[in-house]
Amino acid sequence: MVATSGATVAHDTGPAAVRTGAATAGCGKAPGLASGTHTLTVNGKSRSYILRVPDTYDQNHAYRLVFGFHWLGGSATDVSTGRTVENGTWAYYGLQRLANNSTIFVAPQGLNNGWANSGGEDVALTDAIISRLDNALCVDTARRFSVGFSYGAAMSYALACARPTVFRAVAVQSGGQLSGCAGGTQPVAYLGVHGIRDSVLGISGGRTLRDRFVRNNGCAAQNPPEPAQGSRTHRVTAYTGCSAGHPVVWAAFDEGHIAAPQDGAAGDSGSRTWVPGEIWKFFSQF
Repeated sequence: MVATSGATVAHDTGPAAVRTGAATAGCGKAPGLASGTHTLTVNGKSRSYILRVPDTYDQNHAYRLVFGFHWLGGSATDVSTGRTVENGTWAYYGLQRLANNSTIFVAPQGLNNGWANSGGEDVALTDAIISRLDNALCVDTARRFSVGFSYGAAMSYALACARPTVFRAVAVQSGGQLSGCAGGTQPVAYLGVHGIRDSVLGISGGRTLRDRFVRNNGCAAQNPPEPAQGSRTHRVTAYTGCSAGHPVVWAAFDEGHIAAPQDGAAGDSGSRTWVPGEIWKFFSQF
């Protein structure tokens, strides 16, 4: 329990929790931001993000915070609504439904609908959003997370590299090193998800991204089993020997460059995909 501004702030704990969460300045007072689209200026450019605050928001509870980064050509609206896969069900990569009002979600909007992160400007955007949220809402600083698909996965990876003490864990879905990796030497809990038949960002690149954090996290090196082509299945492997609080999990599936693969069938399915469940299990252990 952490006391701030005369309020008692509750923090959840989990088996992999190693950081001590601090209550933000937004704790113990009326929320300074509401769900919806917000704008701010970063490095002289107007930027925006969509915020989703729990319906049952409690100013005395420190909430988990999840960033959802869109893919190339996608948008913050696509992430916040889930409309490209299954409207509502797929909101925030399917995590909003699973969170059941336990989590604050934010979907930033990329410049030119991407995350080139030129000169670190998208990391700076993330920093600015975090600062604003910390001052306006009650956030658990030890439970910030990032998820994204494709270019959004690359942005989540860039944050794992550049902000390892800010983000507790990342989920990198079918990503590549497109948004840079400033730093990249410290441990971060890491979940990688990739299709073995990905022809856009090949799985070999996904394995390379994963292996950086296998090393950083002190895990035992291995070649995790992956499903056979044509099997329409997935395989999930948790690495062993990782440093306390820094697990690495690898989930390979028999499909191409898609965000919501389903066992036994081709294509995306917001209601049948196993991916949100794996990501939520990974994030919520902390």
